[in-house]
This record gives sequence, structure tokens and C-alpha cells, in this order.
Amino acid sequence: MMRTWMVAAAFSLVAGMAHAQTQTEVVLQYPYPELFSETHKQIAAEFAKVHPEIKLTLRAPYESYEEGTQKVLREAVTSQLPDVTFQGLNRIRVLVDKNIPAELGGYIAAEKDFDKQGFHQAMYDIGTAGGKVYALPFAISLPIVYVNVDLVKQAGGDPNNLPTTWDGLIDLAKKVKALGPDTNGITYAWDITGNWLWQAPVFARGGTMLNADETKVAFDGPEGQFAIKQIARLVTEGGMPNLDQPSMRATFAAGKTGIHITSTSDLNKTTQMIGGKFTLKTIPFPDVAKPNGRLPAGGNVVLITAKDKAKRDAAWEVVKFWTGPKGAAIMAETTGYMPPNKVANDVYLKDFYEKNPNNYTAVSQLALLTKWYAFPGDNGLKITDVIKDHLNSIVSGARAKEPEAVLADMTKDVQKMLPKSVGAAR
Repeated sequence: MMRTWMVAAAFSLVAGMAHAQTQTEVVLQYPYPELFSETHKQIAAEFAKVHPEIKLTLRAPYESYEEGTQKVLREAVTSQLPDVTFQGLNRIRVLVDKNIPAELGGYIAAEKDFDKQGFHQAMYDIGTAGGKVYALPFAISLPIVYVNVDLVKQAGGDPNNLPTTWDGLIDLAKKVKALGPDTNGITYAWDITGNWLWQAPVFARGGTMLNADETKVAFDGPEGQFAIKQIARLVTEGGMPNLDQPSMRATFAAGKTGIHITSTSDLNKTTQMIGGKFTLKTIPFPDVAKPNGRLPAGGNVVLITAKDKAKRDAAWEVVKFWTGPKGAAIMAETTGYMPPNKVANDVYLKDFYEKNPNNYTAVSQLALLTKWYAFPGDNGLKITDVIKDHLNSIVSGARAKEPEAVLADMTKDVQKMLPKSVGAAR
């Protein structure tokens, strides 16, 4: 009997070793653990059920999009890249310029009935650079307005007829601010990574960051002038406090702010933080001009950085599952982001949106979606820091200039940092 048990154990051990040897390991790394750790753990558990031949290893998350991009750029030099990396949507360009991600066109073409799994051209467009697909979108966000219904009522506002313009929002913010010294009228998460909420009001009016051939700054036109004036008005008229993004979220969730404008990605976390203290309602981003107004898609995409053929093939299975109906639905239910996958939205999440109308606000704006702009050249990342510094001079109250003058200085500084070949073509 003992001999039989030992033989069985030996066979089991050999089988286990053989299984481990036939598994292909895929190393995956993603940003923002506070938003995505639970999401990726749940998707990984579902993935393991259908792909036992692939061993998935989750690396410690990147703290931010910026850190994730910088880390990948360094690891490409030292050959320490993960096999799959999730990066900010506006970071595709810089990574493709360094020949880091794998092109996905061949994998996509080899798939049968891919559209029936919810994949479509708009998904491919988001991850396209130079006419080739290098990434698939995983989590998409758009800017929306969060409203504390209780404070709005106290201020005499109508929760069923909330403002759709900057004028209306700022006017309502003044009334909320007047409720007491410990109450904020409005906050605006202007410091979100990649100048996202600088681009939003510019794009919403039909503007662009640079001109068509990227030779000259274009955000200094009427659209940019409008945008920077509204940001300044939030401070001078709305009484916006000088807080960073996490502090804005915490203050709003504590019931001390009437209106908070930020990404839909914050919705799940903010709702949990509110915990029933007040009624939350979300509404669309203000003053989106017709017909050319757009809103920049935030969020992150997934890229394959594996060099080995077997790892790349396994990594493609990971990418498909994460961006497919099941992975996309888990992502939407555990965050405030939207899935770009059609089947996830139309089938898996139909009941979810009916029960959670605050999550549907951003989905209702999908027709306005445009690319989150990435500046060209080696200074692309530095340009976002320069813009952030200029905006900070307005929000912090440290400026001695009117917003139009700040915009003029910002324009000059960014123009000087464009690639020399671009500047020469000006």
C-alpha cells in the first residue's frame, strides 16, 4: 500500500513538473495600484481558468503613467522589460519612437470573427502610431462633473436641472461656497497626468494642441484663451482651493465640496469614500461646442514588449483576454473607467449601467472621444511638465499676470521645446 502511494506521488510530482515546464510565463506590469490592483487580480484569476498553459506573473505596479513610461524606457536599454505593459494612452508615441512595443497587426489579422468579440476599428485607432497598431485600449476615461446633490439643494440649486456651461457651474459654485467657510464651491483636477484637463476644455471648444503638421503651438488660439480663462475663474470667482488631486477627491468625498470636475476613473473610488454621506450625481463635461467639440480619451492601453516569439504569442492571449468582453466587464465593474469593447458595454454591462447611472455619464459622451494628445520629440514628456508649471501659477495664486499673459508665456516655452526640425519648418 505504501509502495502504491509512493508510485502515485512520484507520478503526480512528474506530472506537476511537466506541466510547469510546458507553461509559458508572461510578466505583466500596470500603473496606479489604488485604482487597478483588485481589477487585475480578478481578471488574472479568470484568465487562469481558461489558459492553464500560461503562467502569469504580476510585477509590482507603477505608481503613475509617468513612472511607468520612464521605467520601460530604462528597462528597454537593460533588457529587463515585462512581457506586457499597461501605459497611459498618450504614451504610445514615445515608446513606438524607441521601437519598444510589438506591432499587433499580424495577430489581429489572424483572428477569426474578432468583431463578434467586441473588437472594432475605433479600438485599433486608439493604439495606432504611424499607421500600425501597437496597443489595444483597456480602460478608457473621459472628464465628467461630480455633484454633491445635498449641497446643491442647500444652495438653492435644482439637481434635476444642473448647469451645462462654465458660467452656470461657476455661478452655482458661488452659491455653494456661500454656505459657509468650510465649504468649497468647486474643484477641478487640473494636475491630472499629461495635462489631460488642460486639453479637455481646449478640445471641447474645437481646438488643438499644435497645428496640423505639428510645427507650431495652436493652443494659444481662441479655444485656449477660453480654456485658461475658465480655469482662472474657478479660482477668482469659484473660490477653488489650492489642493492636489487626491486632496480634492478626499475633500469632495467628505461632503465639503459642491462640484468636482475630474476623470470618470475616480468614480468607483469616490463612491466608496462617500459611503452614503450624501447623494452623488454625475453630469457631462461643460461647454462642448458643436459640431467640432471633442474630449480627450484618458486611461491606459496594453502593449506587448516581449521579444521571444513564444512569449509574444502567449502575451497576445493575455492582451485579448484583458481587452475582451470578460476582462473589460470586470474592469468597468471594479473601476469608474469605460471599456472600449462593444460586447462588454452592450451585453455584459447593460444591467450594470441601468443600476449605476453615474457610470453611464461618460459612456454617453463616447461620441466625443478623441486621442489624448502626445507632444512630439524627445521633449514630449518635459513639455507636459512645463504646461503644468504654468497652470500651477494660476491655481496656486502665485501668478502676477492675467491668464492671457500666462498663456502667452506657456506658448513661447512650449514652442522652444518642439523638435529642432519642427522649429526649422515653422
